[in-house]
Amino acid sequence: MRIGLLTEGGYPYVSGDARLWCDRLVRGLGQHEFDLYALSRSERQEDEGWLPLPPQVSRVRTAPLWTARDDGVGYGRRARRRFSECYGELAAVICGSGASTGTPAAEADRFRNALYGLAELARDEGGLVGALRSEGAVRALERACRAPGATRTAREARVPDLLTVATHLERALRPLSLDWYEDDSLGAVDLCHATSGGPAALPALLARHFSGVPLLLTEYGVRLRTHHLAATDAPPAVRSLLAAFHGRLATEIYDRAAVVTPGNAHARRWQERCGADRAKIRTVYPGMDASPFAEVGESTEGADPCTLMWVGRVEPAKDLVSLLHAFAEIRRDEPKARLRIVGVPAGPEGEAYLGHCRALAAQLFPDEAEGPHSVGDNPVSFEEIGGPELPTLADAYAAGAVTLLSSVVEGFPVSLVEAMFCGRATVSTDVGAVVEIIGGTGLVVPPRNPQAFAEACVALLRDPERRARLGAAARARALELFTVEQNVTAFHSIYLEIVSRTPVRRVVLDGAGEPRPFAAPAEAHVPGRWTDTTTRVVARGGPSWAGGTPVRATTPLPAAEGAR
Repeated sequence: MRIGLLTEGGYPYVSGDARLWCDRLVRGLGQHEFDLYALSRSERQEDEGWLPLPPQVSRVRTAPLWTARDDGVGYGRRARRRFSECYGELAAVICGSGASTGTPAAEADRFRNALYGLAELARDEGGLVGALRSEGAVRALERACRAPGATRTAREARVPDLLTVATHLERALRPLSLDWYEDDSLGAVDLCHATSGGPAALPALLARHFSGVPLLLTEYGVRLRTHHLAATDAPPAVRSLLAAFHGRLATEIYDRAAVVTPGNAHARRWQERCGADRAKIRTVYPGMDASPFAEVGESTEGADPCTLMWVGRVEPAKDLVSLLHAFAEIRRDEPKARLRIVGVPAGPEGEAYLGHCRALAAQLFPDEAEGPHSVGDNPVSFEEIGGPELPTLADAYAAGAVTLLSSVVEGFPVSLVEAMFCGRATVSTDVGAVVEIIGGTGLVVPPRNPQAFAEACVALLRDPERRARLGAAARARALELFTVEQNVTAFHSIYLEIVSRTPVRRVVLDGAGEPRPFAAPAEAHVPGRWTDTTTRVVARGGPSWAGGTPVRATTPLPAAEGAR
């Protein structure tokens, strides 16, 4: 099978989202052929280069999402009219204006027709960059905001708001101008697998529209949710219009996808709320490599029974402030307890947050000394992986009896699964997919509740048998649900399921012009000899397969195949 894997800001780049699970998926499915179509997020990401690619990757095509140069295409009068009609309709839908029945299905059709109309214009006339940046695009937005039926927030939009929205739409619609949709590119694959929603799924939508290629959408973090959380500082009119656009785009992607695979039930609930059909959804947990943690997980040596470990990226969403206040409560009941915070700050915001946490720890826990002539030791330490005490990530989890997660916002808690691989008991806040991941193998408390967090930690510190029992159960659960092997097996089955339900998009003809059913089954696509030199392949559809110039195969068919 030939898979078109579409990524945004991730694989095959060294840095970025989803690069690890995509790499493991591609390497685990060596029987298939992969074409990578990657959208980069920054010039720095492109300069950092790619991960080493396995031999089953036959093609890599990239495009920058962070910039787009005007290709200099000048639209004629007819093309300008087409753009004005399609972009104006798109603007009218996100503003809530224009003539329509007002039903969700009718609005979805309007958005769909406008989106694919712009894509067809880009394919026929050239890129849309210049048109999307033009004054005409801003004026179309303004007309839509002032038209009858527009929402109140849209009517309140001012010129700076309209310029901001137009700029965002130009960036989001850049994939429409790519040259990826011909029969020798995405049109030639058997299945498009988009690794996230939003811009990464747009090329898959167009491959489905132009060539009938089925779409599989995987979301480990729901893009629409991410947009809502990230747009809080924008003016109300901007937030409203962009939320409407991304909501419409998400609805179209979910509607056109053959299968949608969230990474957990938390993401699944978001997708269902945003319009995904429950019958299309298959939950597939991210595949993680358990081998680095096998030695710690199988070891019979006990960790320091008084040490609590926190491992992760240091940023405000991890709520280390509440963790430090909870540890102050723990120290009152367990004076020998220690807290080791292991991680690196996430960007400038993380650096500032780490400094704040260090200062708070120094204030809450003055250095303690056993006597007047000894040096004090703070029970809270801030460390990083790679030092002499914690050379590897597995060593960090092995150093403590209990692993902690104190986040207020969390998607799929990777550090929690790593601790489970190591056979560690855990105390976590009830956010994101935590309860789903933990099951009954750890303690879960409300977020931003230091008292409850402290009580759960003290309960485990005082009960070593319970810690051991929970740790063993956690390791067994993680090995059953969250390994690379289960992830690869699940996607392999989904690939076959989708292709088995997809009509054959090309008809293979013999020398006499007669169709040969099953001559080129998509589910068995491998590089090699499938068709005879007298065989020709034409696209399904049209008045007859005799019309037009056929595409002739160039490799001979084995004798056994030719006899069928």
